[in-house]
Amino acid sequence: MVIRDLLNESILKINEAHKEERAAYELLKKHLKIENYQLYLMLEEEVDKAVIDDYNQDLNDYLDNKPLQYILGYEMFLGRDFIVNDKVLIPRYETEELVENILYHIDDYFSDYEQIDIVDIGCGSGAIAISLDLEDNKTKVIGSDISSDALSVATHNNELLKAEVTFKQGDMLQPLIDNNIKVDILVSNPPYIPDEELLENSVKDYEPHVALFGGNQGLDFYEIILKNAHLVIKERALLAFEIGYNQKDGLINLINKYFKDASYQILKDINGKDRMLFIYHNLINK
Repeated sequence: MVIRDLLNESILKINEAHKEERAAYELLKKHLKIENYQLYLMLEEEVDKAVIDDYNQDLNDYLDNKPLQYILGYEMFLGRDFIVNDKVLIPRYETEELVENILYHIDDYFSDYEQIDIVDIGCGSGAIAISLDLEDNKTKVIGSDISSDALSVATHNNELLKAEVTFKQGDMLQPLIDNNIKVDILVSNPPYIPDEELLENSVKDYEPHVALFGGNQGLDFYEIILKNAHLVIKERALLAFEIGYNQKDGLINLINKYFKDASYQILKDINGKDRMLFIYHNLINK
């Protein structure tokens, strides 16, 4: 079978399953070990049966709802390829927006700092922590996670991307509390999906539940962080979170409970949904 026929056959199956056609191209590039431009130059070339068999196995996994990123083994985040597997969440565009806004806030509030100490709580693949480390040369970043498997992925990404993030294992803020570490910026994309919320099969069946679910209302981990944040933040500090689109009121209640004297801002993502929370602890815009 030539590449063109294999592609056409695969795209037909994908369309019948109402999935993304690009998966056929990405999977072929993976198994042929080629780039985009090479694929289009090779459409009439024969494909080895062994390659077809391996390709079809991955295609069937994709049709059975396994995320394409887990099959490929990576996902792009802010222009960099991050290794991912089923031990970590797949980085998403909404989280890119969070990182971009943190970088804007660094310019607003920490422009005169020689070093900016940052922690990413529940760092997963390390996408947030590593991006913040690489995008600003004044940042000194720690990533923490309770999962040793997740930290293995993050450490691998840190090495591949030549970043200098320090990783610590432990539950939420505990690694910082134990080591008396104080930071200028605390960032987290914690588990925030309510326990009973229905999810797509590709998420529910494959992504790690420990990184998804945040209690009955999805707010449990925000409360843990906000309740104890005073133990790990400096006198002037920024707290930045990714949030669920419908959690604004619950989070405002938590802010009033634990940071009642701080100003805060809830920003919308590109789709117009509430997605980012910033708390300004003794910060004045310069």
